[in-house]
Amino acid sequence: MASQEKTTEALQVCFSEYEELLNDLTQEKWGVQSLCPDWDIRGVGVHLSGIEDLLVGWTPSNPEEWPPFGKMAEFEKTVSEWGNDLFVEKTSRILNNRRRELGDIDADGWDTPCMTPVGAGTYGRFMNIRVFDFWVHQRDMTLPLGIETNDSGIHAEIALNEVHGSLGYIVGKKVGLPEGMSIGFRLNGGVERDLFVSVDGRAQVVDDISEPSVEINADSTSFIMLACGRVDPQEEIDAGRITWSGDAVWGEKAARNLRFTM
Repeated sequence: MASQEKTTEALQVCFSEYEELLNDLTQEKWGVQSLCPDWDIRGVGVHLSGIEDLLVGWTPSNPEEWPPFGKMAEFEKTVSEWGNDLFVEKTSRILNNRRRELGDIDADGWDTPCMTPVGAGTYGRFMNIRVFDFWVHQRDMTLPLGIETNDSGIHAEIALNEVHGSLGYIVGKKVGLPEGMSIGFRLNGGVERDLFVSVDGRAQVVDDISEPSVEINADSTSFIMLACGRVDPQEEIDAGRITWSGDAVWGEKAARNLRFTM
């Protein structure tokens, strides 16, 4: 998990890039279908702004406490009465409140136990997940609109960490790599990182493998979005954003079966 300093920095970047995106949207773009099947561009924005709004003023009081997700329905109802310009204005206020809170929280507050979308954790763990959520959802908006994004930096690194941490599950359960085999993922583009998984009893992330059975080369953004089920594997293969070497059968299977969340 990234440190408080790095996670806070990443969230600040996410907030700024999100605000810039919203301010640059023309009226006709708000209704374009996003990469999330149930949401248009505005729907993704309502989700992102709504989660940050319900986090304003929230401090977990015990390890079993969930973030106040129940407030989301009320936010969605209120937002439905806002035009796009007012939504952007209100979002800026929400994000400014969150910026102040993140700047004021101390180490004890950051480490406070609470429930997170992936189970028991801490407030800080939840903020790492917020970086991931922001990073992916912004691309849910920009990719259909053909808008370029900043795919490098601390927010991209933390977003990739969430996939990296689940790579044993992805390779073992989704890809189904058999006993005794190994796989290396060599990522390039926005984030350059080498990831390795070995199947020895079960699929586990390891630090290094000198000669993996399968090697995947992928653009880091494509890799994350494939893992999130947002983009079509065939399109990424055809565009050359993901390729493989070594065992061809398992290389192709891995490239097509990275999805572990949506």
